[in-house]
Amino acid sequence: MPLGQFAYAHHTTGFLAAPALTNQPFAVAGVAFDGAVTHRPGARFGPSDIRRASLMLCDGIHPLFDVSPLGWLGDAFDMRLPNASPLSEVRAHIQRQAAALMARHHCVFLGGDHSVTLPLLRAARAQHGELALVHFDAHCDTWTDHFGEPSGHGTWTYEAIAEGLVNPRHTVQIGLRSSGARAAREYVQDQGGLIFTARQLRGLDGAGLMPVVNDIKARLAGRPCYITLDIDCLDPAFAPGTGTPEPGGLSSSQVLTLLEALSALDCIGMDCVEVAPAYDHAELTSNVAATLVWTYLCGQVAKRV
Repeated sequence: MPLGQFAYAHHTTGFLAAPALTNQPFAVAGVAFDGAVTHRPGARFGPSDIRRASLMLCDGIHPLFDVSPLGWLGDAFDMRLPNASPLSEVRAHIQRQAAALMARHHCVFLGGDHSVTLPLLRAARAQHGELALVHFDAHCDTWTDHFGEPSGHGTWTYEAIAEGLVNPRHTVQIGLRSSGARAAREYVQDQGGLIFTARQLRGLDGAGLMPVVNDIKARLAGRPCYITLDIDCLDPAFAPGTGTPEPGGLSSSQVLTLLEALSALDCIGMDCVEVAPAYDHAELTSNVAATLVWTYLCGQVAKRV
């Protein structure tokens, strides 16, 4: 590593200090929008903090996959988005820019609130056909409205299924635990999908999670799969910097185990959303978000090496 390129010398704004995106096979892009939140705003600042935290990974060689994304990865930086337009217009901008990136690169998107996932899925569906979905979250995001508003960061899963972007039978939700009416909480399961609640996963890690992994692989194998990771799937002890924290969540170890094991799926993209740095402590949330994104990238690069 060249002199001076240690983690806290902010010589770059790229994820992992990766160069600007040109023709690299993998791309990171920020989606700095949080206009659809229902509680605390601030996720628009998530992409920059995740990038900054990623510099701590230094040479970035993963201890399990024994690869680094560096050399494979370019940073497209943040999408250019309107700041005060209707959500439908913002989503149209996101979809157009995501489609252009996905046509040439395997993409990871840094949110932003969870409403940005819907246009990302629209772009992915247009390229890959009907998708399988792995959804890490404290919340089901299957409400049919947001306190009277038709769409937001808690409705996108319902909308994605209704639009045929994802097949509900090939949709898996992991870490759910928030309050809510049964019809929303268990919507995906009622449509034929799988739900692993945080309560079901208590006390399971490492080899203890393999039955969960095997169920997911059996359900989703051979299908183009998109992974969306709301950072609030983690317990606030591991990720306090988020807009809607829910006690009783997953540990960082559990999510890393699952991401590592699920790298064998036919993944076509990922997002990591709802990192809100204003509520963070000691950069815990941005650090774990950067590590989760890096782990996903390493798992996908390892399949190509």
